[in-house]
Amino acid sequence: MNREELNWLLQTIKDAEAVERFVLAQYERERISFQMMVDVAQERKWINSTANQFMTMTTRSSNEYASTELTVA
Repeated sequence: MNREELNWLLQTIKDAEAVERFVLAQYERERISFQMMVDVAQERKWINSTANQFMTMTTRSSNEYASTELTVA
């Protein structure tokens, strides 16, 4: 799933909690990347920018963290 498809799907979901569950489910099923999930979470203010900077840095420097779960607030 690419960024454009994800954005379109997110616009069709009205409930904020359902959007969060959908994004997390797509990541868990490896349909979206960790970076895309982090970007969506930052855009929707589910995580703060400091956390996003840390996650972006770790995903770029190591694939070891690719399976790390992201707690969505």
